[in-house]
Amino acid sequence: MESDFWRQKWQSGQIAFHEGRPNALLVKHVHALALGTGARVYLPLCGKTHDIHWLLSEGFRVVGAELSALAVETLFSDLAITPSVSAKGSVNHYAAEGVDIFQGDILAVDRATLGPVDAVYDRAALVALPAPTRDRYAAALADQTDSARQLLIGFEYDQSVLPGPPFSVTADEVRRLYDARYDIALLDSVGGALKGQPATETAWLLRPR
Repeated sequence: MESDFWRQKWQSGQIAFHEGRPNALLVKHVHALALGTGARVYLPLCGKTHDIHWLLSEGFRVVGAELSALAVETLFSDLAITPSVSAKGSVNHYAAEGVDIFQGDILAVDRATLGPVDAVYDRAALVALPAPTRDRYAAALADQTDSARQLLIGFEYDQSVLPGPPFSVTADEVRRLYDARYDIALLDSVGGALKGQPATETAWLLRPR
């Protein structure tokens, strides 16, 4: 989607994609990432997700990338943390103890800017992107993180009934995007609804080859 589309969503408060609690599949399957205390977890297109609060409470460090400055500022307000803010190339770096958020175009965040990460947690990034953008995103994410292991949360539903975003990302699409660099395992599949339509939420574990 165009950058202005997402900025307008945040400005107008149309953020139904924001969960008001930690994602259940994250809580259930974070152990599959085999992370130690203090591990640094990357959340692409993180918004102001409560998953960050939960990961911090579990002893992890968090690094995120987010387009909307409003979302980043709200996140730190919710955390009751005042970050330092500096420019890093074309993105802004919001930094506090245990938390680094890069505000701007996620594709402008390179590996040197991001720093080392132990794992990626993608709940709302891949499914936010239309099909033509997913290839660039998946490749950039692997390059940014040196193909770090990933917990990928997605949705599957009838795309002809519900246009998205969030978009339906099928098992075949996950494998097409990631199979060259990762071993892929389906951890969970939970039936439910999305915007009033039947949908399945999926959790995938991606381990570098």
